[in-house]
Amino acid sequence: MNDATVIPHAALAPSELARLDARFPARKVPVRGGAVVSVRECGSGPAIVCLHGIGSGAASWLETALLLETDARVIAWDAPGYGESTPVASMVPTAADYADRLHALVDALGLESLVLVGHSLGAITAGFASRPGSPLAARIRQLLLISPASGYGSRAADSARVRQQRLAALDDIGIAGMAAQGDRRLLSAHADDTARQWVRWNMARLNDSGYRQAVELLCGGDLLADLPPAMPVRVACGALDIVTPPQGCAEVAAKCGVPLELIADAGHASYVEQPQPVAALLRDVLAA
Repeated sequence: MNDATVIPHAALAPSELARLDARFPARKVPVRGGAVVSVRECGSGPAIVCLHGIGSGAASWLETALLLETDARVIAWDAPGYGESTPVASMVPTAADYADRLHALVDALGLESLVLVGHSLGAITAGFASRPGSPLAARIRQLLLISPASGYGSRAADSARVRQQRLAALDDIGIAGMAAQGDRRLLSAHADDTARQWVRWNMARLNDSGYRQAVELLCGGDLLADLPPAMPVRVACGALDIVTPPQGCAEVAAKCGVPLELIADAGHASYVEQPQPVAALLRDVLAA
């Protein structure tokens, strides 16, 4: 039964948590400036670096990562202010702040070549890091944007409205309240109970201050201004996504000069809900 009221929002079977820690373990990577970035990693081969959205974390990539562990070294970060990652300094950060932390992580891991994946808000960081002239662009061999959030930086009225709505929800119901209902928007009716539990579990682990910074990134970011990127790109979206619907993602794809690729039977968190087609897409990216 896919009823969010039946299963406690933060509950996961102990076997699922044990599998996460055993197969996709977390570690803290020291980076320049005295900061650390928490990452989860598995597999070996060409590097794939995965950036999550505003309501998630590194652990959300578990199923996709395990499907790819014989093909690639899959690295998922907890964005600045998420998990045990050091937040960026500004409480009103820009994409440049997050991209600089990403660059520091890539340096610390010694990655000379990688595929970069940006989901939702992560696409804003990925887009800035991949733009022509970026110091990281030469090391990104391919870019994949999944359900990209374009940001509201060019739309002042929308930016103010979204900031007010997001921060009001945080103040009114808190992280726990947001987590209890998060799967209703992030997943489609096709999602199973395990996917719903993972979405709630990841959201329940948000940090208040890190989330507030991420809201500012969303409201001030402008992905379209950084496109097209300096390397080959593919743009995908869950066919049933109601957060960044296909028509909006199609605008991002058009700016990149590529077709939008739809992921069937998937909502916004497509890689949680339908990891097999997302992993297949990434295998195609690696082959290219």
